[in-house]
Amino acid sequence: MILSGLCYIIVNVLVKILGQGPDQTIISGLQKYPIPEIILFRSIITFSICYAVIKHKGIPLFGNNKKWLVIRGITGTIALTLYFYTLNNLPIAIAATIQYLSPIFTVLLAIFILKERVKPIQGLFFLIAFLGIVFISFSKYFSEDNSISNINPWWIVIGICSAAFAGMAYNAIAKCRFTDAPITVVFYFPLIAIPVMAILTAFDYVVPQGNEWGVILVIGVFTHIAQIFATKSLHAANTATVTPFKYLGSIYAFVLGLFLFDEVISLYAIAGMLLIIVGVLGNTIVRSRVLKSQKVGNVK
Repeated sequence: MILSGLCYIIVNVLVKILGQGPDQTIISGLQKYPIPEIILFRSIITFSICYAVIKHKGIPLFGNNKKWLVIRGITGTIALTLYFYTLNNLPIAIAATIQYLSPIFTVLLAIFILKERVKPIQGLFFLIAFLGIVFISFSKYFSEDNSISNINPWWIVIGICSAAFAGMAYNAIAKCRFTDAPITVVFYFPLIAIPVMAILTAFDYVVPQGNEWGVILVIGVFTHIAQIFATKSLHAANTATVTPFKYLGSIYAFVLGLFLFDEVISLYAIAGMLLIIVGVLGNTIVRSRVLKSQKVGNVK
């Protein structure tokens, strides 16, 4: 999970560098790319890897539970697109931490989609997480330091929407758990994203030059590696055990944002980030125990 977080933060940094957000160029000579084009290249790489694996294993290309596979592809595409925009318009640590709200939305949506029960203590953790959003949203009003990164509440709303769509995507994945192979579920993301992003990119295409191809390749490959590491960790150990290490990503993002993009975050925003992590982590631990007890009960 730690390695997964490191891969993801490398991807986030490169997306922020290639994207049209920050003015400074960390890697000299790189052009700025529209977000849809970055997603298009990332999706093509993911598509190629998934297609090769599916063909090698002889798995049905388009899967079985097509309704929920398509929903996974659509919601995953929307979630990633909104997230990449927040990366380019918010401090990287803030954007990454808001994205951690996705497990909260996963649970809230699972109440209706998967008929999952929620304990009262989880409601408390939901409130703590969203209180963190309030702290971040209003942090700029409590600081008169011009060196503090300006945080636009509009992009926080976009980040929350991204987390909500990611939560929907996770529920769609759960619906396909017993009908389709994981690689098929992943495959439907580029299957949906490529044609959509190709249309959006056609109006504002930037031709990659030289080293930029290498950066684009790293984004695609490291994303795939991060997904593999995260999946393996969750399969090898209890969710409540490994999940806390996922949130080290906020620390990576805070440090890299400070040194690479000069993103100085106020104490109020940091407090908000901590509240989000506490709320999401607390909910994850409780949910993990509930699901584990239900499995034990079913076995008995």
